[in-house]
Amino acid sequence: MPRLPEFDEANFDARQKTIYDEIIAARGHLGGPFKIWLYSPELADRNQRLGAFLRYHTSLEPRLSELAILVVGRHFDCQVEWTLHEQFAREAGLEDEVIDALRNRQKPVDLGAAESAVYAYATELLNGGKVGDATFAAAHLELGDPAVVELTSLVGHYVHVSMTLNAFQ
Repeated sequence: MPRLPEFDEANFDARQKTIYDEIIAARGHLGGPFKIWLYSPELADRNQRLGAFLRYHTSLEPRLSELAILVVGRHFDCQVEWTLHEQFAREAGLEDEVIDALRNRQKPVDLGAAESAVYAYATELLNGGKVGDATFAAAHLELGDPAVVELTSLVGHYVHVSMTLNAFQ
């Protein structure tokens, strides 16, 4: 059961209504952490803008972004995040075998070089809070400067998403 009541749109203040409308226009629905973040309208606004960039506008291919998001969701046992992004990952072309391995907390096998780099980078970052030289070099070689920066931020953003969803159930 959610720890905070869901907002009734009729009770939004002007700022909440503006941000709600922007989220609906961009995403088509108010789901996931946005229901919580709207308690703090500025937080919701900034997070939805950052999330939209990280999800749709980075230099990472969508299947690589979704791979990283699934790694984060599974790391934090965030079922809401997992359920939403499992389908997005399939639509982006991530193979069922990779998704199944992640679901079962196993390292996926037969990954391409880019997928392997993303998996290793995200996993190491989540497990230790940093990335070693070899892992960084492999990700940098496969992805390039902008994508490594964006991947780091993507992982951090979805840590925030997962923690929000888990904390507020």
